[in-house]
Amino acid sequence: MTDVATPPRSARRTANALREALEDDIAVGLYPPGTRLDEVSLAKRFSVSRTPIREALIELSASGLVEIRPRRGAFVREIGIPRLIEMFEVMAELEAMCARLASRRMDAAERAALMEAHERCSDAAKAGDPDAYYIANEAFHDAIYAGSGNGFLAEQARELKNRLKPYRRLQLRVRNRVGNSLAEHQAIVDAIQAGNDDEAARVLRSHILIQGERFNDFVASLAAAEKTRRAQG
Repeated sequence: MTDVATPPRSARRTANALREALEDDIAVGLYPPGTRLDEVSLAKRFSVSRTPIREALIELSASGLVEIRPRRGAFVREIGIPRLIEMFEVMAELEAMCARLASRRMDAAERAALMEAHERCSDAAKAGDPDAYYIANEAFHDAIYAGSGNGFLAEQARELKNRLKPYRRLQLRVRNRVGNSLAEHQAIVDAIQAGNDDEAARVLRSHILIQGERFNDFVASLAAAEKTRRAQG
């Protein structure tokens, strides 16, 4: 017997595509934290009905990227600074564990994928293109998750990374951050290629953690983004 509550496959594909598009838009700052995601406007933008838009927003809410408020609609989730720092601390430990295991377990194909992503990061940094760097950076970290050989760990790392996407993206807007990030990537690659699991974990943990001057710069970037959002309406 067919479950009448299950949407057709075509509708699910549409909702998934919309979720991915909105996720990317949030990550690159098109919809900053606190922005209301209006179903009617989004349906018009993507030339679809409100139903797949609503389904995409529900999926984004389940992942923690969007907050659905009763009688008010869906908003890009805003995370307070203390909570945000806690999340980055957990992210740093998850990624450190991925790096530790990847340095032991990566096969030749996985190492090649890591190097390819690293080269793309380098090209984007040289071109002064933070958006391209962000995309390549995502592939770089995903290659380490995959190389850990631990599917559950990779799943948890990706889930938290998705929740932090807008903020990880904002970090790259901080002055000199892209160049410093690339240098940190090189240290991570060197440790993994050498099979030095302790060093791989250490440098990746440091790469993710927000501390000292980086923390102050990051908070300033959040304030600037909020000021821009308010100015735009």
